[in-house]
Amino acid sequence: MRPTRHRKDEHIDVCLHRPVGSDVPSGLDVVRFEHLALPEIDLEDVDLDTTVLGQRLRAPLILGAMTGGSPRARRINQRLARAAERLGLGMALGSQRAMIEEPKLTSSYRVRDFAPDLPLLIGNIGAVQLRKGIAPETLREAIRSAGADALAFHLNPLQEALQPEGDTCFRGLEKLLREAVPRVGVPCLVKEVGAGISASTARRLAALPLAGVEAAGVGGTSWARVEAHRAGGTAAAIAGERLAGLGVPTAESIAACRKAFGTRLVVGSGGIRTGRDVAAAIALGADACALAGPLLGPAEDSEAALVRVLEAILVELRVVMFCTGCRRPVELRRAAARGARR
Repeated sequence: MRPTRHRKDEHIDVCLHRPVGSDVPSGLDVVRFEHLALPEIDLEDVDLDTTVLGQRLRAPLILGAMTGGSPRARRINQRLARAAERLGLGMALGSQRAMIEEPKLTSSYRVRDFAPDLPLLIGNIGAVQLRKGIAPETLREAIRSAGADALAFHLNPLQEALQPEGDTCFRGLEKLLREAVPRVGVPCLVKEVGAGISASTARRLAALPLAGVEAAGVGGTSWARVEAHRAGGTAAAIAGERLAGLGVPTAESIAACRKAFGTRLVVGSGGIRTGRDVAAAIALGADACALAGPLLGPAEDSEAALVRVLEAILVELRVVMFCTGCRRPVELRRAAARGARR
């Protein structure tokens, strides 16, 4: 079995150089906003400030979980963190399994060494690792070492089933999460990785002591397709290509998570590429959005390239809000209700 750190670099290469998009759209384009030619506000009235897990962000945006556990990942994470700090946005780490397995890799996750004023940092571990004996105390130490404010347990059965190194025993995870979450010591989320969370799963997750959920629906990067590229020519590779669109589209998943989680945090992700996508996700019930795939290339290039992409998204979001008469992001839900939905 390849070490986790090698797998992470393979994932970066595949996502940068191979087609990894889903076969199914996110559904965010179904949201229609009423364009107000007479918005009766000043563009300067638009305030993107958002509170996520008790931390104030200058916009409802999180640089989503991407990587960690190698020198290359360290460079990417440093650029992501510095860009997030500069713009007042949140950031999520890639899976911390690598640093738990090999503590010498911890430096690739210690982004606060380079961005001490980063407003929100979310750690990450596969929920299936609870079945492999990772204790809450180990997770607490991993969070402390990375300087994270919260922890996301990711659920990725489709990816694990197609990955040569996959961990596929998800039996009993609901009970293990229920027991582990109160002992981690920071707010905990559960997130998918691109196949979405259905209404029935959202209801089950909402019964756990979680601070919130990240939808990560179908419409962005397909990790079935990523693993298909890695599996080259095998039966798993064929299956991964055919299953690239399996799951719950992002728009549907966000709405289901909002209904199940009430006032708790809902992060919209999965195919978020533009400011309008962010607006649509918030209109459907997200409190904030995370995006990863569109940022990986710029992050590999430079911090400046990354900041340019993010600033364009924020300008677009601000303009959508201005043209719909919305001063705060949450008002987009009413703006969408005034418009038509297909």
